[in-house]
Amino acid sequence: MAPRIHPVILSGGAGSRLWPLSRESYPKQLLPLTGDHSLLQETALRAADPERFHPLIVIANAEHRFVIAEQLREIGARDPRIVLEPTARNTAAAVAVAALVASAQEAEALILVMPADHAIPDTQAFLAAIEGGLPAALQGQLVLFGIRPDSPATGYGYIRAGAPLAGRAHRVDAFVEKPDLATAEAYLDSGDYSWNSGIFLLPAATLLAELHAHEPAVLSAARIALDAASQDLDFCRLDAAGFAASPSISIDYAVMERTARAAVVPSDFLWSDVGAWGALWGLAERDPSGNVAIGDVVAERTAGSYLRSEGPLVAVVGVEDLIVVATPDAVLVAGRHADQEVKALVDRLKATNHTTAVQTRRVYRPWGWYEALHVGERFQVKRITVNPGGKLSLQQHAQRAEHWVVVNGTAEVELDGERRRLGENESIYVPLGAKHRLSNPSEVPLNLIEVQSGAYLGEDDIVRFEDAYART
Repeated sequence: MAPRIHPVILSGGAGSRLWPLSRESYPKQLLPLTGDHSLLQETALRAADPERFHPLIVIANAEHRFVIAEQLREIGARDPRIVLEPTARNTAAAVAVAALVASAQEAEALILVMPADHAIPDTQAFLAAIEGGLPAALQGQLVLFGIRPDSPATGYGYIRAGAPLAGRAHRVDAFVEKPDLATAEAYLDSGDYSWNSGIFLLPAATLLAELHAHEPAVLSAARIALDAASQDLDFCRLDAAGFAASPSISIDYAVMERTARAAVVPSDFLWSDVGAWGALWGLAERDPSGNVAIGDVVAERTAGSYLRSEGPLVAVVGVEDLIVVATPDAVLVAGRHADQEVKALVDRLKATNHTTAVQTRRVYRPWGWYEALHVGERFQVKRITVNPGGKLSLQQHAQRAEHWVVVNGTAEVELDGERRRLGENESIYVPLGAKHRLSNPSEVPLNLIEVQSGAYLGEDDIVRFEDAYART
């Protein structure tokens, strides 16, 4: 019987080329871009079979911890171990931590490293490829999965396969950086090259030994950060100083391009790293004119375009090969073949401190989310949704008062030591300086409208006295 594999999800990216839908505060892996589930959830579901896989190990950006935990809970993930990165250090440090975590559970652990933001529609074909790489991994090879190219793509790194090894694996003869078009066409014709998917099946002990040989500073930092980690509710929070000491380097550069143990399994499953809007256009079902239309969209005399609305009506006439994406606070219009340039646009927005570069209008919290509906002089109107069982902190504001109106659901309100329950169409006034807390005691979401008034309405005007989520 084949050994069970420890699945590892890397969830630290920002996905800025999919702006304005993907932003640092809520990146692409948390979004349902290709179906009903988010990319993170789809990745987790590929490794859900308990006969094949141990529970998940997720290496995550600390800022996204509660959303990730909630999304995994929604799909019934089995006791995931969520490890929080205090700062970004590329993939080598994250994989090192995952290998150490798995090795502590099982001396001969095999880890399957998967980025959280890839789209792979055919799970069975994916699992067949993993099985094809298992014999080589059990012999100590560091196995990565190559995707047989169906076009001369210049946006991916390539791998040249060499002599066959165990199972479906081949020795890696060469790693090649992103080629120009003529070179990519030659690779496609040769049949010897695969796209580098960034998915790995690794014997943890071998990976750690290779890190020790080639990038010992990465391994040392990972050990120190994990040894000094603290438990934060259900999360393992890596030591910040220890982790920051790691060089920022990818696992490809740190190990795979240096080791003599690199192997590749050329694979035929449909795969995309969803790196830009054009990739989503290619994955989606298109109408006879080659258009993808999602949300409130109307198109006339339009061809080859990706049109998406997350709120306002998008209406286009007489255009071709465009990307139009509208969110409540931003609209992107780009040539479909210029989709890689969106990142430069986001960098420009960041340079001017434009909030839309990093923050969505909807702000997620461990208890639910809120969204600003209108901001005026000395007042602000928000919609607040509290998840079933969710509870805001017991808090106080020095410069604003609040008025809450329940739209639907049941609210439990604590106000200066007194408790009240509010139902639909009921309201309560929270004076400036009052200690207050809002909870949802029911099994359905609570929705309310909050009207804030005062001289200062910033989110930092808050003093927390108690918090169920250990925030300060």
